Amino acid sequence: MAELLSIPLKKPSDVDLITPLKNLIQSRYSTADKPEDCSEAINEFSKQRSNAIWKAFEKYESSLEIIYGYYDQIVALESKIPPQELQVPFKWKDAFDKGNLFGTRMSLTITSLSFEKVCVLFNIAALQSNVAAAQSVESDEGLKLAAKLLQQSSGILSYLKSTVMLALQQDPTPDLNPDTLGALSQLMLAQAQQIFVHKAIHDNMKDVIVAKLASQCEDLYAECLKVFQRDNLKHIWDKEWIPMIAGKQAALGAVAEFYQSLVCKANKRIGEEIARLRRSSELFKASQSRSGRTFFGDLISKVDRNLNEATKDNDFIYHEIIPDVKALEPIGKAQPAKVLQVSHPMSQNFNDLFSELVPVAVHQALASYDIRKTEIVNTEITKLREATQMLNGLLASLNLPAAIEVTDNGDEVPPSILEKSNGVISLGGITELQRMITELPELLKRNQDILDETDRMLAEEKSSDDALRAQFKEKWTRTPSDNLTEMFKSNSAKYRQILNNAIEADKTVRSKFDTHKQGMELLSNGPGAIQSALPSGNGGCVGNSSAVQILKELMEEVETIKAERVTIEEDLKNPTTDMKDTFLSALAKDGVINEAAISFENLGKTYGSLQKQVAESVEKQGPLIQKIQQAHSQFVSERGSTVGGREQMMCSLASAHDAFRDLLNNLQEGTKFYNDLTQMLVSFQNKVSDFCFARKTEKEELLKDLTQESSRTTPVQPAAPSYHSDPPKTYDATPGAPPQQAQSSGYLPYPVQSQNMPVPYGATANTPYPTYVPPPMPQGYNPYATMPYPSSYQFPQGPPGSYQNAQQAAQAPFPQQSNYGQQPGAYPPGAYPPGSYPTWR
Repeated sequence: MAELLSIPLKKPSDVDLITPLKNLIQSRYSTADKPEDCSEAINEFSKQRSNAIWKAFEKYESSLEIIYGYYDQIVALESKIPPQELQVPFKWKDAFDKGNLFGTRMSLTITSLSFEKVCVLFNIAALQSNVAAAQSVESDEGLKLAAKLLQQSSGILSYLKSTVMLALQQDPTPDLNPDTLGALSQLMLAQAQQIFVHKAIHDNMKDVIVAKLASQCEDLYAECLKVFQRDNLKHIWDKEWIPMIAGKQAALGAVAEFYQSLVCKANKRIGEEIARLRRSSELFKASQSRSGRTFFGDLISKVDRNLNEATKDNDFIYHEIIPDVKALEPIGKAQPAKVLQVSHPMSQNFNDLFSELVPVAVHQALASYDIRKTEIVNTEITKLREATQMLNGLLASLNLPAAIEVTDNGDEVPPSILEKSNGVISLGGITELQRMITELPELLKRNQDILDETDRMLAEEKSSDDALRAQFKEKWTRTPSDNLTEMFKSNSAKYRQILNNAIEADKTVRSKFDTHKQGMELLSNGPGAIQSALPSGNGGCVGNSSAVQILKELMEEVETIKAERVTIEEDLKNPTTDMKDTFLSALAKDGVINEAAISFENLGKTYGSLQKQVAESVEKQGPLIQKIQQAHSQFVSERGSTVGGREQMMCSLASAHDAFRDLLNNLQEGTKFYNDLTQMLVSFQNKVSDFCFARKTEKEELLKDLTQESSRTTPVQPAAPSYHSDPPKTYDATPGAPPQQAQSSGYLPYPVQSQNMPVPYGATANTPYPTYVPPPMPQGYNPYATMPYPSSYQFPQGPPGSYQNAQQAAQAPFPQQSNYGQQPGAYPPGAYPPGSYPTWR
């Protein structure tokens, strides 16, 4: 055995990965037409974690592949979800802390996948050192494996040193301090170099090569010794570590001097040979004195034997002067041991459990593309619908086409009115509108309850934190709630504003319903009721007049335009270009995605011709309206009578028909709006729930530490007896320095005290409901700017950060298709009615 120092492993705690990860993936990736069900992958990931983090403690070579696979999965998942959004309180204990009288150990809990990755990577480096230490120096395969693992371990620790503070964003436990990681990296490198020394001896390499390897190894251990004895580090290590490093430094120096003496012997430099053998003997003795161990024991006897032989030969034959060892030429250096870079994937057969999820950059590009696409669709459909509403309003005010039908049919109900009545009846009539209007308050109340419960959880978490902060004052070291919940509160306020706007929209719909209620009732009751309600006509008949013929032709042109617009609107809804492969290809090719350029090019090809058709349809409506007004003026002049009660009622019925159509569309969109908003609020509530649970776990850990600390009594340090006047040992780490101990201040071999760180949206008369509709939208589902209710909301993302930026978890609420409207007021799966959540309170 090479008697290598191995790094202790950090001890983890079991956590629930399944629920928070499922909530996060559903909120970020799921849509109504393409829900992401990663339940199997999430369950497998949870099992993989449990197996990896505990299997490492068996310290077998086979355990490495298991923990490699878990680390690779974390890296893959980290590229697809922002690590700070996964609200899981990962708790890891300090690797070097042996615990106190009460059995507790220093630990740290952070709600971030980045912290989990750091700790797993640390344990990989630690396990590599343990497996390397178990290898035999007599086995060629064992030496090769040990050298590879120690170099990899050094590389991992060096990587962690440069990235740990950025990943954690707060003070780590001592084992993850950058200085600690740097010291451990140097130690692993020195031990890897030591393995190369053993390999060179085992393979009977040239003496000069072994001497150079050992001399370099002595320098590496000397550098380790300096770092390990720093005031901010020396209390961390096991009490045997520093003496053992000091002993190895001296031993490797002795090995270098011994093999260099063999070079001198071969070159007949007897005086130098004796000087180096004497120095080697001194260093071997110093090594034993420092560490209490014997390193390279088989060489000690050779040194003594060679020294006796060389001295005897020099005394009787050569009579060379023995030079001062300080005057000798330094031994050369050779360092095959390197700090290997961290590779990915580490495991040989890595299989990404979440391969169906796209990287974050692609997901963001898809969301931005959906925003641009929805803006185009909404804008063009708004133009068509506003133009059609203007045209219908004009025709209703002129009582067209009913007026020209009256001239043909006398006192009978005009066919256009009968057609409107049949259309209203086929759609459920006024009864259907009344049913949907009655459901709106229940749908609203359901959303208000979910939002109220979410606000209650945030308020309760803040109240608890404030109370404990007032109780423990400066000892309550975790981040204040207000610093973490800013985004949550901002999104809650936006949701509240959305609901307030929806309430006003409900009032607008109700007012419009009351205004046209009488006309819609007549249309719903059928031709008989309309015939009875219509006053008698004036008997005028100008059916053969030129004005009537012109108006009929113009009415046919109006119907043609309306039919064209229905077709254009359907064409605008239908395109469902899948940009996933396009963005993935761009990312693979360039490393970045120029989303704006790619999106504009694709949208131009997809919607350019449709936008042109919309512009042409709206443009030709202006001249058509002028022709209708002119022909109607001629018609009135030829008819030669004033407008009577019959014509006014038909105008009212035409307006009631248009109002019915608008209200039915508004109420359908309103019901869908409330149901989709319920899904967004449930997602938002789940994120807040995960955040509150993580904060509760962190609170309990900190409370436990503070309670245990307060129960301890600080022992009075007894005065040292007069005969205990020798200061603790430290060692001169200078290569080639005399082996005796230097006197200096000592170090405390005990860990320090445990610590746990822990819209307003616009509305118009034609669009009474909020009209802000930012995607991502479900494919095949297109809200319109003229619809009364918004169909999707996505708030801006917060800046990247650590657990302190946990408010990012509130971003990007998602729409999802639902059937909640069939049971007004029913709570969806995953929502928590008031007073029923959370269960852990």
